[in-house]
Amino acid sequence: MASTRAQIPVRPEPTSALNGGAGAGAALDVPTAAHQAFWLLRAAFTIAPILFGLDKFFNWSVHWPDYLAGWINNIIPGNGQDWMYVVGGIEIVAGLLVAVAPRIGAFVVAAWLAGIVINLLTKNPPQYYDIALRDFGLMLGALTLGRLSLAVVPARKVGAIPPRRR
Repeated sequence: MASTRAQIPVRPEPTSALNGGAGAGAALDVPTAAHQAFWLLRAAFTIAPILFGLDKFFNWSVHWPDYLAGWINNIIPGNGQDWMYVVGGIEIVAGLLVAVAPRIGAFVVAAWLAGIVINLLTKNPPQYYDIALRDFGLMLGALTLGRLSLAVVPARKVGAIPPRRR
């Protein structure tokens, strides 16, 4: 009579060049990949907000007040360019915050991008929906950085990631 007990499949250990696996062509292990993704996103969400913030002062790439929804322009003091100076300052500070405190800065950038998405969705619908979709994707990237920073940054403190070399 055959046994009716189910066999639990044994999961093979992941292999990589770092843990003695198949060599240089093997995939990196998950903690290393997560750490690399964290640093890539941290660099991107430090540099991009600072550059876009500076651009709000000089309008090098585009005339930024053109992207301001009318209802926002009606409730803020001054004109659209005055508001862009404020926006630029906030974006520069947010980028610097990601650089020094990514566990906070990433979520600040994500919230800021959510506000930009709302602005774009309400500025002459559907004219700016493509840009709103792009900024929604950036918001998801910032949220991903925030989640990774919650896992990666404390990992250094408990010794799971080697300490920084000075």
